[in-house]
Amino acid sequence: MFVNSWTTTINSSKRSLLQSYLLQGSTTGGRDAGNRSAVTGGAQLDGFIHLLGLILKDTGLPDHTIFKKKTVLPGYFRPTKNWDLVAVVNGERLASIEFKSHVGPSFGNNFNNRVEEALGSATDIWTAYREGAFKPSQKPWLGWLKLLEDAPKTKLKQNVGKST
Repeated sequence: MFVNSWTTTINSSKRSLLQSYLLQGSTTGGRDAGNRSAVTGGAQLDGFIHLLGLILKDTGLPDHTIFKKKTVLPGYFRPTKNWDLVAVVNGERLASIEFKSHVGPSFGNNFNNRVEEALGSATDIWTAYREGAFKPSQKPWLGWLKLLEDAPKTKLKQNVGKST
């Protein structure tokens, strides 16, 4: 049911990334280094946020239970964290989802940073949950959607060193 929607959303995201890259600095004169300007515009993943909201709605969640963008939740190791999409029903958080995109040319280190960010965010929110920052409820679902550029470097086999 949502296959065409995913394809449309991916294509829209590509256009948004290109537009962000081309327009960044047009009013201030400042640009991010490399291709970073393509992903710092903030709107390139709005289609995915909208689509995941539709999928949640399709499962039976009412619109008023699905919150998008700038949804602040308490943390444990940091005071708060903005999540891109949060579902809350009867005061209980059902799901929190973060969306990230990653374009080249520096895939290796940036990818490692995003993995560490995902693990850190999950550890932070699970610790906050365990320590009572949220009212007692069923354990919520966490999601992390990462859109990775389809490029030759993203398809290279990684050499993993053997421990001795």
